[in-house]
Amino acid sequence: MSQVFSEETHRNLLARIPRCTGREISDWLRAVEDGPALFRFEEKASWLRHEHNLSYGHAKAIVHEYDLRRAARRLL
Repeated sequence: MSQVFSEETHRNLLARIPRCTGREISDWLRAVEDGPALFRFEEKASWLRHEHNLSYGHAKAIVHEYDLRRAARRLL
């Protein structure tokens, strides 16, 4: 399950990720999708942090956004 983020904090983190990492959010979401089959939020965030040398906040924001978009796809 996704961690709790305020909408404002989440959007601010997402806006900074391309500048800080040099990769777009869509690239990071694809990395999570194509990465190992991890089920828990913290496992995904930890994998991103260690595999791609991301900060904890950025990794959590990416996984949170991935979970939000995945849930939205299921609703369609």
